[in-house]
Amino acid sequence: MKTKMTVLGCLVFSVLLLFGFEYTSAQPGEPASKIGVMSVERVLRDCKATAKYREQMKAEGDKIAAEMDALSKEIQALKAGLQLGTLKVGSSDYFKQHWEFAQKQAELDARKEYIPNQQMLQQQLWTQEIYQKILQVTKDVGAEKGLILVLEKSEPEFPIQSDFGLVIGTHKVLYSGGCPDITDDVIARMDAEETKTEN
Repeated sequence: MKTKMTVLGCLVFSVLLLFGFEYTSAQPGEPASKIGVMSVERVLRDCKATAKYREQMKAEGDKIAAEMDALSKEIQALKAGLQLGTLKVGSSDYFKQHWEFAQKQAELDARKEYIPNQQMLQQQLWTQEIYQKILQVTKDVGAEKGLILVLEKSEPEFPIQSDFGLVIGTHKVLYSGGCPDITDDVIARMDAEETKTEN
């Protein structure tokens, strides 16, 4: 009985010693938790790189819209010229204008089909590139803060408009009390790096 009590006392002492070591081993300024969280969605939404990309896409979109509008007006003018009957049907001028009208109409139709696909591909490539940067910055910031793991913690917006099953499947961190949130640190680092590339 005495031996059992001694062994039990040693076990309790060992556990208390272990917890005491874990508690005291954290240096001042170190996070209490070694697991951090970060919102990729908020970084993408708020970082300078995204604002810059949106401005570029808007400028490019405005330019394309102006070109398409000018082309549409040219087509309308050519069509009106053909319908007015000022050109003799079958004359070389008539065929020349008809050919120009057909070419410009084909160009407009091709642009209407091609441009949305081009824009979607550009956005996919940019998103992949910025996501790689976010991953690297998250890794750097997490390591500097002594974290061993950083989890994505973007919150779903209610009411949910998209596929509810997809939202449930991708929303992994349900609670992160006590875990440091490094989202602002990642945004600050991303913005600093973006400013360097601009200068």
